Parts: sequence; C-alpha cells; structure tokens
Amino acid sequence: MTYPLGLQLRGLDVLVVGGGPVATRRISPLLEDGARVTVVAPTVSQEIRDWNGRGELRWQARAFMPSDLDRVWLVLTHTSDPATQDLVSEEAARRKIFCVKGGDPEAGTAWVPSVAESHGVTVGVNANKDPRRAKRIAAWLEAALESGTAPVDPQSERVSVDDAQKPGTVALVGGGPGAVELLTVRGRFLLAMADVVVADRLGPRDVLPRLREDTVIIEVGKKAGHHPVPQSEINEILVREARTGARVVRLKGGDPFVLGRGGEEVEYCASHGIETEVVPGVTSAISVPAAAGIPVTHRGAATGFTVITGHQQLDAAPSGTDHTLVLLMGVTRLAETAERLMMAGRPESTPAAVIERGWTPEQRTTFGTLSDIAARCEARSVAAPAVIVIGDVVRLAPDDP
Repeated sequence: MTYPLGLQLRGLDVLVVGGGPVATRRISPLLEDGARVTVVAPTVSQEIRDWNGRGELRWQARAFMPSDLDRVWLVLTHTSDPATQDLVSEEAARRKIFCVKGGDPEAGTAWVPSVAESHGVTVGVNANKDPRRAKRIAAWLEAALESGTAPVDPQSERVSVDDAQKPGTVALVGGGPGAVELLTVRGRFLLAMADVVVADRLGPRDVLPRLREDTVIIEVGKKAGHHPVPQSEINEILVREARTGARVVRLKGGDPFVLGRGGEEVEYCASHGIETEVVPGVTSAISVPAAAGIPVTHRGAATGFTVITGHQQLDAAPSGTDHTLVLLMGVTRLAETAERLMMAGRPESTPAAVIERGWTPEQRTTFGTLSDIAARCEARSVAAPAVIVIGDVVRLAPDDP
C-alpha cells in the first residue's frame, strides 16, 4: 500500500539524477509545477539541454555527489547504473528525503503515479507499483474526465469559456442510437454539467440516472402517433428554462439535424434571443444498420444512400437496388411504403431489413424483400423504434438468411 499524497513543489528544490528519456519525462511536470530543478548527469537529452539553456533548470554535467542533496525536498533517480541508483536512494534515506527510485520501486520511498488530467481535475494512479497497469487505468480515467462520465467542475479556472456551457443557453445534444457509449465526448460533458435536461424518449436514456442529483429532467418523449408534448411546447420549454439562467441541454436521439427537428429548435431559440450550441450525434440512419452488420454503402453493392421518413418523399428516392434507402419512423406504414416503392420501379426481390431497438440488448433484425417484408414484420410483431434498410447492401448482413 502507498499513502496518497499531493506535493506542492512550487519554489522548492528538487534533484533529478540522470538525463535520459525517463528523467526527461519526469522533469516536465516538475517545471510546470514551478519546482526549482537541478539535474545531475554526465550527459542529458536535448530537451534537458534546452531547458538549461533557457534557464528553466540547472544542469550539472557530472556524476552524483551526496552534497547534491543539500536543501533538497525531493529526489528522483533515473540512471542506468545500479550503483548510482543505490547510492542516491541510500543517501536520501539517511537524510530523510523522499526518493523516487526508477526501476526499483520497492527500494524507493516515493512513487510517481500515472496521471489523468482534464478540465482542471488531476487524478494520480498507483496500481500496487505496477506502472503498466497504472497507465491503463489512468488512460480510462482521463477518458471519463474528458467525456463527463466523471463529473468535473466547469467553473475551474482551467476550463476555458469554450469548454463550459454558458448559463442561460441551450445545447442540442445528439444522443446517438441509444447506447451511452456512443455519446460524443462533448455531449457527455455537457450533460454532466446541465442544470436542466429536456429529454426525448429515444437516445441514451441510461445516462439520465448518472447525472447530478439536482439536475431537472423534463420528459418530452414522443411515440408514433402520440405526441404528449408537441414541438411548439418543447420550443417554449427550452426558452423558458434558459431564461432562468439555467444551462439547458436538449437530449435528442440520433443527430439533432437528421430528421430530428433540431433546426426548428435552434430557430425558435434564436428568435427569442437564446444562444444555442449543436453537438452532432451518431445518427441512427447509419449506426443502427451498422449494428446489424449492414453498411449503407459498399463497393460493388451501393455507392450512395438516401435517408427519409417512412411516409414522405418516397417517389423522389432513386429506384435502383444499388442505391440504399434508409427509412426512419416507418414501421406502422411499412406495407404501404413497400407497395409504393415497387410501383415506383424497385423490384419485388429487393432485399429489405428492419432493425428494432438498435444498440440495445433487445436488438432484433427481420429480413425479407419488398414483396414480403411487411408480412414478415407483422408476423413477428415488429414495433418502433426501428430502422428500415432497403437495397442490395442488406445481403451483406451476417445474419441474412
């Protein structure tokens, strides 16, 4: 076990014995913290030479001497000579000076942790003196800090104005197809800091219980044919909450600007003097087919794709099977849609697939052709939310019978 402790080294003398790559890595954060660094080594890296030339540290081009420890608060020894390593650590112990002994942590009295740092939060990781394990954990923690999975304080002086959402503004966050892991880093951070979240029925619902306890959640979810909160009222909610000075996040499934009415919300906020930010999301039009192993384009199968709602502008879609058609919100009128597409020129044998609840444990795909996909879906009680894919690319799905 190690005792976790942060050291404030600003203005204090720190000795680094050795001038190779490891010593160089250790010196950089010491200089950033304002320590007075002395390096003792016959030869050093070019970076250390540069620091010395600019007066940022002092380099003594010689071997270590015990007197180098005079007035030192901390010593780090990173040389390739075991005898020098032992001499430094033994002399430091005699003088009651903490010593980081590179390559032999059991013999040292201090350890340099792997560090995760983001948004003004610094986390040091000591993994039972296993540096590789500590680096893996620190990398995961840094991703959590950057994404907002681990809450951070947006008022920290190290968070720029561009990083933090301003009070009294609205951020439209595309939540992707539903998996929390597919949220963007920016979107997850804004959610972690939100005062009010106006949430759709679709999208990453599992993120909501992870938000701050004082975050207000306003549910405005819609279902096919049932809109308990009409779009006009959603627009009003966004403006109303922002005018209280709250940081408002509009959490939407998919991408706000892909059949998500995000443009309408931006226009309404702008007309009422409310500043907005749009954070793109992973649109279900592409990600849900991908979850079923269906690419919307593929060499030799499709060079383009069209995304439309399942009951609008069908006649304008290209009719060739080598052009993928992705239909959103089209399950309830699938039979009518398939009939119209065949009447417009698409062959009855055109492959089709309907992917329900993409990126969730309940994901299910129903395969067929334009002539029978509606009947197959009815037999399996297929229900929204679902994405419909029509075209030759369906044959690329690994589960396509």
